[in-house]
Amino acid sequence: MGRVRIIPSTINPLTLQSINSSERRKVAAYARVSTDSDEQYSSYEAQVKYYKDFIQERVDWDYVNVYADEGISGTSTKRRVSFNLMIKDALEGNINLIITKSISRFARNTLDTITHIRKLKTAGVEVFFEKENLWTFDSKSEMVLSMLAAIAQEESRSISENVKMGIRWGYKEGKVSMPYKNFLGYDKVDGKIVINKNEAEIVKLIYRLFLRDGWSRSSIADFLNKNNYSKPSKKTNWTTLNITSILTNEKYKGDALLQKGYVENYLDHTVKKNNGVLAQYYVENSHPGIIDKEEWNLVQEELTSRERFRYSYSSNNPYSSKLICECCGHFYGAKVWHSNSPHRKIVMQCNKKFINKCDTPSISKESVNERFVQAYNRVMLNKSELIEDTNELVTLLTDTSDIDSKIQDLNNEILDIKLLIEGMIKDNTSRTQNQDEYMKRYNGHLEKFQTLKEQLDEALIQRELKCQKAEAMKSFVKEIEDKQEFIETFDPVLWNTMLNEAVVNKDNTVMFKFKNERVITI
Repeated sequence: MGRVRIIPSTINPLTLQSINSSERRKVAAYARVSTDSDEQYSSYEAQVKYYKDFIQERVDWDYVNVYADEGISGTSTKRRVSFNLMIKDALEGNINLIITKSISRFARNTLDTITHIRKLKTAGVEVFFEKENLWTFDSKSEMVLSMLAAIAQEESRSISENVKMGIRWGYKEGKVSMPYKNFLGYDKVDGKIVINKNEAEIVKLIYRLFLRDGWSRSSIADFLNKNNYSKPSKKTNWTTLNITSILTNEKYKGDALLQKGYVENYLDHTVKKNNGVLAQYYVENSHPGIIDKEEWNLVQEELTSRERFRYSYSSNNPYSSKLICECCGHFYGAKVWHSNSPHRKIVMQCNKKFINKCDTPSISKESVNERFVQAYNRVMLNKSELIEDTNELVTLLTDTSDIDSKIQDLNNEILDIKLLIEGMIKDNTSRTQNQDEYMKRYNGHLEKFQTLKEQLDEALIQRELKCQKAEAMKSFVKEIEDKQEFIETFDPVLWNTMLNEAVVNKDNTVMFKFKNERVITI
């Protein structure tokens, strides 16, 4: 047998450097403060200074950088910009050693921790966890690291559950909070919600442009961008979504709907819309409102109305949202007659006139304006009587005792038949019986259950519509209290705020439907 000669290794399999190398290690540190509150800022600065001094004191280490993230949860590494940059730099060979306070500072997600440690180890990069006194190149580190990371993850889950429980208890108590940095119009002062007067003026302007002046949401966004108005989030421009959010948020009328969304998974912090998965809590008059409740309700009506003609609405043409063809129900639009002649004329005409062969007439804007003035004056002829009549209608609409009784009866019937079906199922599992007869009875009860459920859903919808109509009537009264009883010229603001729609009839009359359900035909 030949002689065996050992050739010693010259490369450290962990550091991937020469064993006899005197090369200094390139060292970086990672620091993280888990909240962005002012109280934690000093802790953040202290960590950065500590690690910088700690690394520079070692004669065999070269200081690279202190990577630090502020105000970001450690549960997942996806959103930590500095952390991800550090990993990238390490994998590219710019770092040999990373120092961090503890596993919980590095990551509280077991998968993230193990994945990044193994990736770094493969690239010859070591991590030192001070609190645990753990060096990842140590042969025992893999098992210890897995155990400690799992404990940290469980701690994160426990904290997350406790936080959620605290928030939900707060909801039940009607405690309202806002994302003040990204929420226009309010500040937090001494723990209370207070109106930011400058920002509140922007909110009022948005509501006025939309409701009174009939502007579209995109036009409002363009106007605010062009004139450099403060934005809800300082990093973005005004968008149609911003405007929609402000116009539909109940907090601007002083109320608050709590638990609109929820975090389904504590690891990725993804917020899902609450579509009935969890209870919601509506708190009335929880804080000072910027917009009157009546005006807010009118805006919701206007938003619903405009949804009907999403692609035909024009803020430059108030008629496009209100003027309707009796024949086909489509909107009237402006058309140019004799465009290249001295007799050029703009008229309003059904947009589907030739497609649907409508025999409703074309009508000039001037004629529409004159007729609206007449209809308005007729409606407002006796304003005090109009207000009194509308208030009586509100009283009738707010009396839901009949429909509430019907809903209660349906609920009782549904409960009875539900118990009956459950009893049948239990009986069928406990004794032998004819299954054809059983299924016939079961399906009969089930069909009745579905019928009752549909009736209940319909009753609930009717009740909601009745309440909405009552709110609309209240808003109408509020709207006309300071309006003139007689006008001589067309006012687009009155057209927008007082009118639901104007129907052009075949006989050349126009039927004006006002928001208090009064109908005037001119």
